[in-house]
Amino acid sequence: MTRSRRLLLPVLAVVLLTLLAAPPAGAAQRPTAVVALGDSAASGEGAGDYVAGTRGEGGDWCHRSAHAYVHRTGLAEESVNLACSGAEAADVGFGPGTHYTEGSQAARLVEVAREYRVTTVVVQVGANDEPELTGTGIACIRAYLDPTVPPCRESLGAGVPDRMAAVAPRVEAVVRDVRTAMGQAGYADEDYVLVLASYASPVTEAMVPLQGARGCPYSRADAGWGRTVVFPALSEALRGVAERTGVRFVDMARATEGFEACSRSPRSEEWQRRITVDPEAFVYGGLDAAGYHLAQESFHPTAAAHAEMGRCIGEFVRSGSPAAACVAGADGRVRAETGVAAAPSPA
Repeated sequence: MTRSRRLLLPVLAVVLLTLLAAPPAGAAQRPTAVVALGDSAASGEGAGDYVAGTRGEGGDWCHRSAHAYVHRTGLAEESVNLACSGAEAADVGFGPGTHYTEGSQAARLVEVAREYRVTTVVVQVGANDEPELTGTGIACIRAYLDPTVPPCRESLGAGVPDRMAAVAPRVEAVVRDVRTAMGQAGYADEDYVLVLASYASPVTEAMVPLQGARGCPYSRADAGWGRTVVFPALSEALRGVAERTGVRFVDMARATEGFEACSRSPRSEEWQRRITVDPEAFVYGGLDAAGYHLAQESFHPTAAAHAEMGRCIGEFVRSGSPAAACVAGADGRVRAETGVAAAPSPA
């Protein structure tokens, strides 16, 4: 080998390594973006001001709110909400199915990641799968209204560990699909931050008097079980997913603590909606709004909650910590606290 060729090889190696480490082609010229995928907790259900086309038109009830936390993180120049109310893990990952007329969120993430330089992806999913929190809530309401039915904490309590264990592999599959989607768009894992989020408890045993007649028809004991057992258990299951898949985790179980449904008077100070009936659903969804869709906003975070949660997620991502909890303070601010477990504070 000649001396010139020996000198050229190291130069070529440096060029090749530089190209491999470079961000996706044209990324520097594209606006940065933070993206949310998941279900109602991420779509902004309950926060109002839903994006046209997701208010029930044509059967699309995704309810993507202009106030959703993804728009309040301050992490990028643009924010993109792909989450859809009622979505299950299979609707977020790759797959041929549709939910409320929409296809795979992971598939759409590929398109978004090519249009923008995505710096952060937040995934919040699992509550509509095996834990089936909506069904749990309905069971608690039924137990409150029908004295012949046992309390939901008794009828469902023993199954909580198995239900949480069952949801973990489904969420793990979603995380893998998100990684795959970003890879298809030309990103390496280190090119962006992937955050898995858990859920804020909408219920508490510390309720105003006559809560059943004021929009919270469930017992204090069942509400306490939900706050101290169900939501922390789901958080721990999702924390395990984050650890096994190597993504960052933000525990939201206490994000609205002290501001839950029926916890305050006036109710305008609460961050979680009580049972909420929205007649305007008929305006956009027609007769399809009858039934569940009329009360779809119930027990979901308000716009004020999303503003605080979004700020906390932004604080967490910028901290560089692998895990944290967004915890509501008495001053009405939600802060990212590292080293905080999902265990709730006393009522």
